[in-house]
Amino acid sequence: MTHSLQADSGWRVWWQLTRPHTLTASFAPVFLGTMIALHYSTINWTLFSAMLIASLLIQAATNMFNEYYDFARGLDNEKSVGIGGAIVRNGVKPKTVLMLALLLYVIAGAIGIYICSQTTWWLLVVGGVAMMIGYLYTGGPYPIAYTPFGELFSGVVMGYLIVIIAFYIQTGTVTLEASLLAVPSTLLVAAIMMSNNIRDIVGDEESGRKTLAILVRRPAAVNILMFFFIIAYAWIVILVISGTLTPWALLVFLSILKPVKVVQIFKRYTEPLQVMPAMKDTGKTNTFFAFLLGIGLLIDYLL
Repeated sequence: MTHSLQADSGWRVWWQLTRPHTLTASFAPVFLGTMIALHYSTINWTLFSAMLIASLLIQAATNMFNEYYDFARGLDNEKSVGIGGAIVRNGVKPKTVLMLALLLYVIAGAIGIYICSQTTWWLLVVGGVAMMIGYLYTGGPYPIAYTPFGELFSGVVMGYLIVIIAFYIQTGTVTLEASLLAVPSTLLVAAIMMSNNIRDIVGDEESGRKTLAILVRRPAAVNILMFFFIIAYAWIVILVISGTLTPWALLVFLSILKPVKVVQIFKRYTEPLQVMPAMKDTGKTNTFFAFLLGIGLLIDYLL
């Protein structure tokens, strides 16, 4: 756990700058949306790959915008936990981080244009809005991350919207089933942001942020995080009982020990370094849940 406060070197500087534990928030929804689409059409794996790469680039760029603007506002220092640390610990120029983020956005945008050329140009608008929200999450005069709406925006954009877009580019339509199956992804991406805000609650409050975790206070924030997990798993049970999904979807419960561990850590510890494992396990929960749900859908399709 002490490694997060040490300076990295070489390629690790740039890898940590992407905040790799958050990148699962991009992979999981794309995979899930594609597995849902499997029941409707033949999968175009080129489009799947393009969507996945674009989503990862946007997430990495968003993290870099976060790194740049938090430093510019004086919120990050060499002791800050959970940051890439390229600026405050590794001596990378802030302008370099900003330019790299913009470069990733340009590449993602180019990939997005290709996807639109193969599907519909309306996605250019949807993708543009998603990229704008990614920038405004910490950039602009009123950063979303400094408000109580961080979980809402990240959940809807990086959870729900990516599932739906991944589904749409394969099928050319949006169905009720796809929307229902995107709900757990929405909640689990929101959980990643809530975990982050619970970990940083003291520092964020000192810097003047008004995150949801700060407004409701720590005990209630941990309970909200727990309810995100509970609703995500209960949602699948309800869909199975209603006949929307087959029992194969219950494979998601193979991942349930992760969120249980997350809640236990947050209830037991308060120091940022102590709760870092919980932050990482929240990201893993999102990945494992979506992967297992996708595998359940795949098994049902094959059978």
